[in-house]
Amino acid sequence: MEKFGNITLYNDDCMEVMKTFKDKQFDLAIVDPPYGIGASADSRVGGSYTVNLGGVKKKVAAKAYTPKDWDFSKPTLEYWNELKRVSKNQIVWGGNYFASNLEDTPCWLVWNKRNGKNNNADCEIAWTSFKTAVRMFEWKWNGMLQQNMKYKEERIHPTQKPVALYKWILNNYAKEGDTILDTHFGSLSIGIACHDLGFELTAIELDKDYYEAGKKRLIEHQRQLTIF
Repeated sequence: MEKFGNITLYNDDCMEVMKTFKDKQFDLAIVDPPYGIGASADSRVGGSYTVNLGGVKKKVAAKAYTPKDWDFSKPTLEYWNELKRVSKNQIVWGGNYFASNLEDTPCWLVWNKRNGKNNNADCEIAWTSFKTAVRMFEWKWNGMLQQNMKYKEERIHPTQKPVALYKWILNNYAKEGDTILDTHFGSLSIGIACHDLGFELTAIELDKDYYEAGKKRLIEHQRQLTIF
C-alpha cells in the first residue's frame, strides 16, 4: 500500500484487498473490470484510423501496447458480492457485458466517444446502482484525436478512459466528503480526477507494469500542480 495525499494505491489482487475492508466502507465504487473480450492481447488496440490534417487525409496506426492476458475472463460472482458489500453505490463500466450479475437499473451512463466512421464502438456503457435517469457524456477519444487537444492525455493503457469522464461522474454522482473505490485502476485516470476534485480514493491494480505507470502519472500530475 502507498499513499499520495488523498489517494491510496494497492498493487495487489482486488479480491484479497477487499476482504480487509469493512461493510459499506466506501460511498461509491467506480470500476472498470475486464470485459472478457481479449482486448489486452491485441498489441494495437482499436486498429488504424484516418484523420483529416489540413484537408489531407492521413492513415494513422494505433499505439502499440505490450500484449497481456488479463482480459480473457470476466469477474466472478464473488467479485460482485464483495464489491456490493464494501460500497454503498456502484458504477460499473462495461455493464452490458455483466448483465447476468447485475440487477435491473433505470440509470445507465453512456460515454459517446465521437469516434467517427471506424470499427470501434461509438459508445461505452456503465451500469449504476442509482435510481435516476439515463445520462450521456460526450468526449472525443479516437487515438491521437481527443476532445481537449491542448491538454492531450498520454495513452499508457489499452482501455484507458479520459480524466474528464471521471470528473463528470464525480461531479454528478458523488457528494463532498464521499470515499471512492476503484478495483482495477489501469491508467489511474480516476486518481487524477479524485486528486483535482478533493475526493479520497482507494485504488487497486494487480498488474505491476500498469501499477507503476499509473503511479508515475499521478505523481507527475501532483508535482505539476504544485509547481504552477
